[in-house]
Amino acid sequence: MAIDTGVVLGLVGVAFTLASFAVKGMVPLRTLALVGNVSFVAYGIVESQLPSIVLNCVLIPLNVSRLWEIRKLTREIAQATQDSPVSQWLLPHMHRRAFKAGEVLFRRGETADRVVYLARGELKLTELGEPIRAGELIGEIGLFSPEKKRTQTIVCDTDGELYEMTDEMIFQLYYQNPKLGFYFMRLVAGRLLRDVQRVTGTRAAA
Repeated sequence: MAIDTGVVLGLVGVAFTLASFAVKGMVPLRTLALVGNVSFVAYGIVESQLPSIVLNCVLIPLNVSRLWEIRKLTREIAQATQDSPVSQWLLPHMHRRAFKAGEVLFRRGETADRVVYLARGELKLTELGEPIRAGELIGEIGLFSPEKKRTQTIVCDTDGELYEMTDEMIFQLYYQNPKLGFYFMRLVAGRLLRDVQRVTGTRAAA
């Protein structure tokens, strides 16, 4: 029995299209759908099925575009570290204000409702006696903790300038830019790891 090339191509297209509905990952879903689209275009050409050709020629660039966006986002998320461009993600949406030496920025136990980026000047963690210098983002641990409470008191050591953003704005930006969540997750994890290392070092010295 002769094998009908058109039927084979059509069945291949059906198989890949159904497989795209079965997988959970977005990259394999779009990849399988793309192969299905190409198979259906070939089927349409062999069997002179214009609707199949038109429909899948429209879907091919759509699936290619979505696949490229997903892979680009995946690469950006992988690169989301503490060195990520805060100026690109946050500063355009933050409110700038000056501060004076001696001002208490956060008090331990207060409700955490904002994050702060230190642009100029120096702050100090009073419980630890450690300085915070320009270029650091602070306040994120309390913001994402279950109780939403500040874990440290921060005092302004010098005059300076900072940028601040409310928790509501951060959550809005997160929905617009998912990689922002990975940035904060790695930032919090890094801070907590340093705290653990600090405590371990103190005990070893004692």
